[in-house]
Amino acid sequence: MPNIATLLKNEISRVARKEQRGESLALKKALSSHRTEIAALKRRTQALEQALRRLTRAGARSAPAPEADDGATPATRFSPKSLVSQRRRLGLSAAECGLLVGTSAQSIYNWEAGKVRPRARHLAAIAALRTLGKKDAAAHLAQRQTRG
Repeated sequence: MPNIATLLKNEISRVARKEQRGESLALKKALSSHRTEIAALKRRTQALEQALRRLTRAGARSAPAPEADDGATPATRFSPKSLVSQRRRLGLSAAECGLLVGTSAQSIYNWEAGKVRPRARHLAAIAALRTLGKKDAAAHLAQRQTRG
């Protein structure tokens, strides 16, 4: 004959396991839904951060560049490589290029090396170099040398 205490103990264990399974199943479902929500929030956060970066870049591009000398001239792009190629195209030394632009040869070297950036008044003169040919540059150079 079975012992009543053993039967009671086995029955209590069985019922406890059944209850535990039910509770853990509910927790697993909640955990799964929370993970899904977290993943969706991460995706949304990433998309919003990308949109913010795009807007800040677009805002930085559309904002006018601060002009130190005068705000009347539009911003001109400058590239050290471009200055080197323009000077070589025109066959000018740094001193001659400086004379045309209105600065020293050392300034030209520093601009070409990318150490410093030209001021707004010099940017206009550098932009004007792009429109000159070799003969025009030589004529302007001769005119400046006779004046100064």
